[in-house]
Amino acid sequence: MKRYLISALAILVGLAVSCTKPGTSGEGIPEVPKSISFDPAEVVFPVAGGSVSLIIYAPERPVLEDCPAWVTFKEGAYDKTKYKMTATLSANSNYSCEPEMGTIVFSAGSLSGSLKVSQDAGGDPVEPVDPVDPITPADEYDAALTNPNASAEAKNVYEFFLSIAGEKMLSGVQSGGTANNNERVNQIYQMTGKHPALAGYDYIFLQYSPTPTGWSWVVNYGDISAAKEQWQNNGLVNYMWHWNVPSSKADWDNGKTGNFNGYNFYSDKTSFSIVNALTPGTWENDFILQDIEKVAGYLKLLQDEGIPVIWRPLHEAAGNYNLYGKTNNAWFWWGRGGADACKSLWKLLRDKLEGEYGLNNLIWVWTLDATPGAEKEWASWYPGNDLVDIVGVDIYADDTDAKERQYKAAADLSAGHKMVTVSECGNIPEPIKCIAAGEKWCWFMAWDLESYSLNTTAYWKNVMASSKVITRENMPSLK
Repeated sequence: MKRYLISALAILVGLAVSCTKPGTSGEGIPEVPKSISFDPAEVVFPVAGGSVSLIIYAPERPVLEDCPAWVTFKEGAYDKTKYKMTATLSANSNYSCEPEMGTIVFSAGSLSGSLKVSQDAGGDPVEPVDPVDPITPADEYDAALTNPNASAEAKNVYEFFLSIAGEKMLSGVQSGGTANNNERVNQIYQMTGKHPALAGYDYIFLQYSPTPTGWSWVVNYGDISAAKEQWQNNGLVNYMWHWNVPSSKADWDNGKTGNFNGYNFYSDKTSFSIVNALTPGTWENDFILQDIEKVAGYLKLLQDEGIPVIWRPLHEAAGNYNLYGKTNNAWFWWGRGGADACKSLWKLLRDKLEGEYGLNNLIWVWTLDATPGAEKEWASWYPGNDLVDIVGVDIYADDTDAKERQYKAAADLSAGHKMVTVSECGNIPEPIKCIAAGEKWCWFMAWDLESYSLNTTAYWKNVMASSKVITRENMPSLK
């Protein structure tokens, strides 16, 4: 079969361009490039066109200024710690078999650089064939957060996730006790000599915060010292919300006096109606709007400190779905009203937190339950690619193996547009096994340090020492 050749030759417009990677300083840190340079490849493609991976080094994220019509350029993540962007360059089909040439122009700040591209017909015309598409699911990930007004720090975190996809997993642990402390983060350090890169917190006790006067047990989500400590040390911050609700208006009134006995989040322990809560004029609607305003106030404290939040509300929305012969056997009240009601609540949260309260520091994670057989229900519950940044799966298994079933189903849900993550786990899926199996989990979040027998001290040490795992100690600053 005759084939076309794309050759990428790097030249500089007005500058001397080097086609080598940036050098390193004495500390092993890449030097800031003083020009835009390229690390091109020569690949022989099928006659109908093809693609090539392209590495671009620049002092800041390079911007495409000009490109020939017959070339498609798809930018990828920019690794600001290495001044490197991986991109995909595709030549459109040349059915006439006529050679074509062109120039792609990039800019980065005051620098400008160009890349010459050519298509070599190389012989007699042949019938076109479909191109071979080498693009992996990682190349299909959305390049930006769904909030166009996202904070610079939130963008930095998301771009960092893109840069490590399929190469490494971040380590994480969920906080215990009042759910807004770093006790478990520090326990893992005592155990392994390294801190988790990701600390998980929970607004589970929102109704108690700030605790009524005179209580010996105190929780106050206005105290963000744990999250600040994590972020100041280059760690990342994750918040979820076990959203407690009253079963009746009377229970709500009692809660205002400090009696929260009528509150719960499990479906079988509260009769709170999500359908009523979405209906203006009901007491349920008044309640959730006040709770959203309250949680927004606490999230704003984090935004004011420049702290981006990996935000995971309404987790495991549908629980067991329609398994075991039961209809909509939801774990939590926010899943009991069915898929449409749950999606409406998700959109309401986004509209209120972003639109009304101006929170632009949130990275939105939609979480699925991994019960076998639940995958067939996932699509009907998914809010949509325009409302979700990352898809999470909560996995509790009696092994540490790779999780092919859960990974494939989660990746397929967004047609490969969203990164996926182990948003909760009992026994930690071994990162090196997951990556070897082609699973591009972004992080794992261990639920606790006591309940899962395979998470021994020796296993934790092995995981935190793995070359495939990122700890807080080897996190870049994303401020």
